[in-house]
Amino acid sequence: MNAQLPSPLVPEKLYADRIKVQPMAVHGGARRAKWIILVLCLTIYYALPWIRWNRGPHVPDQAVLLDIWDRKFYFFSIELWPQDIYLLTGFLIVAALALFLATAMFGRVWCGYSCPQTVWTDLFLLVERWIEGDRNARMKLDAAPMTRSKALKRTAKHLIWLGIAFWTGGAWIMYYVNAPTVVAEFWTGRADVSVYLFTFLFTATTYLLAGWAREQVCTYMCPWPRFQSSMFDEQTLIVTYQGWRGEPRRHGRRDPSAVAVGDCIDCGACVHACPTGIDIRDGVQLECIGCGLCVDACNHVMDKSGGKPWLITWDTLARQQAKAQGRTVPLQLLRSRTMLYATLLLTGILVLGFALIARSRFDVTVLHDRAPLFVRLSDGSLRNGYTIKLANKRPEPGVFSVRVEHLPDARLALGDSPQASDASVIIRVDSDSVGEARLLVQATQADLHDGSMEFYFVVTNTETGDETRYESRFMGPGSR
Repeated sequence: MNAQLPSPLVPEKLYADRIKVQPMAVHGGARRAKWIILVLCLTIYYALPWIRWNRGPHVPDQAVLLDIWDRKFYFFSIELWPQDIYLLTGFLIVAALALFLATAMFGRVWCGYSCPQTVWTDLFLLVERWIEGDRNARMKLDAAPMTRSKALKRTAKHLIWLGIAFWTGGAWIMYYVNAPTVVAEFWTGRADVSVYLFTFLFTATTYLLAGWAREQVCTYMCPWPRFQSSMFDEQTLIVTYQGWRGEPRRHGRRDPSAVAVGDCIDCGACVHACPTGIDIRDGVQLECIGCGLCVDACNHVMDKSGGKPWLITWDTLARQQAKAQGRTVPLQLLRSRTMLYATLLLTGILVLGFALIARSRFDVTVLHDRAPLFVRLSDGSLRNGYTIKLANKRPEPGVFSVRVEHLPDARLALGDSPQASDASVIIRVDSDSVGEARLLVQATQADLHDGSMEFYFVVTNTETGDETRYESRFMGPGSR
């Protein structure tokens, strides 16, 4: 008799299949706040490229424009050049500190209300509800076989999604190219290939992320949930389930004469309303974006079942622990952590504001000729050649005086004059442009040490009095 061999072990799946989240529609304070912020954010995003701002002749009149071709960024009355990149760095630092402070005080309030992924996902879900119905209707439609009605609904939904995504991608392009111009060129086929390419790219990403990926972006793709916990503490105001009130759970309306049970009737409304599909009753979780839709859902059920509202609420872990013990403790939004973030944020704003106000309205770059390093003239003096570039950031033409310091008896000349004879020279630069000139500096060899000498070009705007210095070297025999 042959023994039966054991069947081979079936390996477990390393990755679980995605369970599609179908959040139901809710009504309440959190939902109203999300609609208001959604409308505000989308209005600003779509309308901002069309706002005009007069900056004078020969300058773009779009209020917000990142002009890549001319390498300038315009934000209303502020104009930033590549030399001002440190201001962008400062702005990003200030924005990060503001996010840290908001997270330490109110949890993932940014994720739940203002994050672009949240805003566009809410918009896409709104379209889906209009066409396919609320949660139960959508789930039935998913399970139903393909029919003419289902095909029409799905086609209409995805066409509207693509339309929203297309307008989103097109609006993003308008922040880089003049909006009226690029729209006219786009629809007449005269736009640059890069315009069509990036419009398609942003359309595709918006459609995929907001229409298909949805909560997976927040859970798996976004890095913010991974380190937000380092900014939370027991005093952070977050969405929380009051377990001391809700447990033990039992279905049905509450009878005051019955055995004491918790306020939670275990209806699952909080889970069905959650856009990421979690159960807030399990405690603080990485997937929770702090939107508060579960609060609205639970309050609605409590109102119908005769229970007290705010079983799910915004509170701190410290206050919840105290309430479970019958104590009451005050809300502490101002504490060492938040005060540190607030101090750093205020300092960053002040430093950034000062740097923005005090930034130079012109910039100087000087390049020494590489060959030859110097020329000996017939009178025994030495001459060095330089290329000077002046960036005039003002909306009017500039007249600049150039002289040198720490180079005794130096004389200057513009162009390729055989002899330099002036103590200073004048360079004129058009408004909002970069001027370039060849500058000759003549000095005696006796002033050099080890074949070179440090000195400064001093450039002064003759109309405003603004002045800047640029360090350079004068070369002679023995230079390396």
